[in-house]
Formats: sequence, structure tokens, C-alpha cells
Amino acid sequence: MPPYRDALRHLLFHGHHNLLSPESTLQVMSDAIRHDWSTEETLAILQSPLLDLVQRARTIHSDHHGNDSVQLASLLSLKTGGCSEDCNYCPQSVHHSTNVGNGDLMAYDQVLDTARKARELGASRFCMGAAWRQVHDGEEFDRVLNMVRGVGALGMETCVTLGMLSQDQARRLAEAGLTAYNHNLDTSPEYYNKIISTRDFEDRMETLRHVREAGISLCVGGIIGMGESDRDRARMLEILAGLDPHPESVPINALVAVVGTPLENRPPVDPLDLVRMCATARILMPESRVRLSAGRHQLSREAQVLCFLAGANSIFYGEKLLTTANTECEEDRRLLRELGLSPLPPDVDKPTPATSAA
Repeated sequence: MPPYRDALRHLLFHGHHNLLSPESTLQVMSDAIRHDWSTEETLAILQSPLLDLVQRARTIHSDHHGNDSVQLASLLSLKTGGCSEDCNYCPQSVHHSTNVGNGDLMAYDQVLDTARKARELGASRFCMGAAWRQVHDGEEFDRVLNMVRGVGALGMETCVTLGMLSQDQARRLAEAGLTAYNHNLDTSPEYYNKIISTRDFEDRMETLRHVREAGISLCVGGIIGMGESDRDRARMLEILAGLDPHPESVPINALVAVVGTPLENRPPVDPLDLVRMCATARILMPESRVRLSAGRHQLSREAQVLCFLAGANSIFYGEKLLTTANTECEEDRRLLRELGLSPLPPDVDKPTPATSAA
């Protein structure tokens, strides 16, 4: 029997009040908002006894979120393939031999029709991605801005991921009403050049600064399962938690190993590692939405329940992510009903982008 089922059974049948044993090496600490977590502190949390870790994260989650809502975010690839980046995990890179071709930017009406259907199925956030290394001003960017306006008019949160942005491009997206910009760190600064060589870690950070300065909320997380160490995972979370204010949305992704990419032979991520990442993200960033993202379709129901217990309160919803499979919508709705969790409806709790303290 997988070990996470034993952990789940303990949580469900013994309750959570007795999980912190006197012998526990994990000290219950204040859940005050911090931006000064060290690598060693973060690593200690990540590697702490699993049941203690989940309990601490669950308590912090209840204190800061209170309700039992889960945001359903739908994801659409506006422009697939042909990206000049060489990210080792990505089937859309021109550097890899996959079955993903170089497509054109989708038409406005097709995007809006997809967004309406996602809204009808319960999604309150609509995320749009284009396989670009960076945004170029011109007709295609203007079309994306129009899509942002159209989706926003449906009462949904809007999020895009378009690659690197200039200050002016971030400003124009804000003026179009964009809710959030996704630009994942992927991994630690120390491991970054083992995954990507066509840009550096500071390029990512610069785009995040442009987004925040424009008044757009941040959607930024990373991927596990690419050969990185626990310390690399801790470093990535430390950097995210060091942003002031914290990102409003933190996607936690498990590698989906795609044939034709350099990481095609990586073994599946241990489900408990994903639980640990969700819990640590929740402890370090109490008010953020921790988004259980890529790789979720590979998890059992029990493993997903543990992720929710650990503080995840958003999922990507729909049968396909940008290019890879996802869990079927009805299966997701059934699991949420059984757990007593409610989808966050459109127009509710739309985030107000925080202002940087810098």
C-alpha cells in the first residue's frame, strides 16, 4: 500500500489534534506573514515529519482562508509550439523532437467561446498561454490584449503567460484589465542553468518586477521532479516567500515527462513530495492561493486529498493543460463534493493586486 494512504488514514481516523507528539522536532511557530525565511529554515520545514508538516499547514490554512472554497482555473494554449527557449521539460520548444507543431495564435471568438464553456463548468479563473520567449509589440500582442478584455467581461479572473515582458507591455496588460501574470521560477537559481540555457534566472525576476510595478497580481511557482535536490526545492520556495508582497498565486507543478524532451526518462514524482511542497508553500505564504497544477492527473484521489489537507486551494480544471492531459472535470467535481469543498464562483474574491513594498 502506498505510504500516503497510511498518512491519510491517520489523519481521517485519529483526527488532527493529536498529530503533534511531544517528541516532534517541528516546533509550532507563529503564522505571521514573513519575507525573511532562510534556506535552512525552509529546508527544515520541507523535510519535517509528514503528519506534523500537514497539520501545521492545515492550521495556517484555516486561520487565513477559513472557507472551504477551491478555485477552479481553466488553462488554454492560445499559441502552441515553436518556442525558441530550450527548457528541458517543455514539448513546445523548437530544440526538442516532440509531436507538438508550431501553431498560429487562436482567433478571438474561439478563445471567448472556450472561456464561456469553462465558466459554465465552474471555472472562475481563465488562464491563457502563448509559447513565446518574450512578448513582441504588434498585431498579435494587440489581439491578446483584446482577449484579456473579453474574458474579463465574462466576470472571470484573467491570467496570461506570454514569456518575458517589458515595463510598457506589463502596463498595457494592466490597462486591459489583466488579473494575474504567470511566470514560474521553475527551480532554484543554483539549478536553473541545468534546465534552461536560453535565459537566466534574473530574466525571470525582472519580468516579475515589471508585473508587480504595473499593479498586476503574480502567479509564480515551479516544477519538481527534474532532478533537483530538496535544497533546490527549498531555495525556490524561499525566493517566492521573499517577495514582498507574496505572490497571490503559487502553482506547484510535478514534471510531466514528455517523449522527445531531455527529461523524458525522469521517474514519476513521489506523491508525498508534492504534498510536502504544497504544505511548505502554505506555511511560508499563508495568504497565497496554492495551486495544485501540472502532474495532478497522475495522482490518486488519496494523494490529492492530502494536498488539499496540506493547504492547496486551487486546481487547474479541464481535461487538458497547455499540451498535456489533466483530470476530467466530472471526476474533479465529484471529489470536491465528497470532501465538502465548494468551487469558488466567478466574480467572488477577485484578488486586488498588492503593492510592492520596495
